[in-house]
Amino acid sequence: MIKVGVVGAAGRMGATVCNAVVADPDLELVAVVDPARPGAEVHGLKIAGELKALADAGAEVVVDFTVADAARVTLPWLAMHNIHAVVGTTGFTDADIDSFRQVFGSSNCLIAANFAIGAVLMMRFAEIAAPFFDTAEIVEIHHDGKADSPSGTAIATAQRMAATNPTWASDPTTHEAIKGARGAKGPGNIPIHAIRMRGAVANQEVVLGTQGQTLTIRHDTVDRVSFMPGVVLACKKIAGRKGVTLGLDDLLGI
Repeated sequence: MIKVGVVGAAGRMGATVCNAVVADPDLELVAVVDPARPGAEVHGLKIAGELKALADAGAEVVVDFTVADAARVTLPWLAMHNIHAVVGTTGFTDADIDSFRQVFGSSNCLIAANFAIGAVLMMRFAEIAAPFFDTAEIVEIHHDGKADSPSGTAIATAQRMAATNPTWASDPTTHEAIKGARGAKGPGNIPIHAIRMRGAVANQEVVLGTQGQTLTIRHDTVDRVSFMPGVVLACKKIAGRKGVTLGLDDLLGI
């Protein structure tokens, strides 16, 4: 049985992760950490305010769904204590990823922009389709509690599409009556439109166009439990993935 700790356990995603770990017969929830709510209980465990509780409990894998600033502290600490990390936090820079690669040696780290298997497939399908189209735009819709925009999934999608098609047609727009109407220009100058909507969870649509046709690839998350099969899979597989792994693709064999 794999001993798992959760950082950010009091948040909505953290609580959902705790539920998934407890429900899986191969995983054991041994520690929960959240400086915002120390002393509260999750599945019979008291939430700790400090990372030390993870090592004290013998956690082998720690799941982090927090914010980038907090994770920049947590991940090197986990590496120093030889604990594997499964990370759903977004907002990392290339320099952050390089720094994580330098510290994870004895233990491993998987960072994924999205743990929903359908979303991973959506990104892969968009990457495959990109070379066959001239134009593309990404629309991502998230709940109104999401602090960053655009989402890590949208950025990762654009990066992958730009890598397989570096020659997108130029944007014909010469005047924006309202600045920003054409969205932000992501990797490859692919426009990304970020919507923050009360009642939503996480949705993304990739629209590609070429002469006489368009292709729309869309993924909808209606509940946070959609992320849990990917999180559980990562917890079970991370020990066999040396260093830092980006995305779930390798674990899914796609």
